[in-house]
Amino acid sequence: MSEQFEPDERARAAERQRHAGFSEADVQREVTELEEKSETAARIFDLRRIIGGLFVVYGVIVMIVGLTDDQAAIDKAQGININLWTGLGMLLLGIFFLVWLKLRPTSHPTPTLPPEAASPEGEPPRGE
Repeated sequence: MSEQFEPDERARAAERQRHAGFSEADVQREVTELEEKSETAARIFDLRRIIGGLFVVYGVIVMIVGLTDDQAAIDKAQGININLWTGLGMLLLGIFFLVWLKLRPTSHPTPTLPPEAASPEGEPPRGE
């Protein structure tokens, strides 16, 4: 997994690469690749996906329990099928989180590479 770098760390890493013989284009390309990996990790581990998925799964399980409850369990809850209503609420909350994720995905502005940073096709960046 990649981690996001602070501006100071990014500047120090760029300076180390320049001293190691990398051009500015190579440094820019490396920074862009790291930012893309960081954005991918942020999308994968978005808490809305995790929370929404868990609430949907648990909501379905609790609703099934509520549908199969016997009368004694319903009487114990003063005549309310609490498992059914709680499961429905959890399911709706989980769906809300997943819809929210779909409508407002996490996106970070992707920097554009300067023209001199683009390598010719098929040629790997210097230093790899």
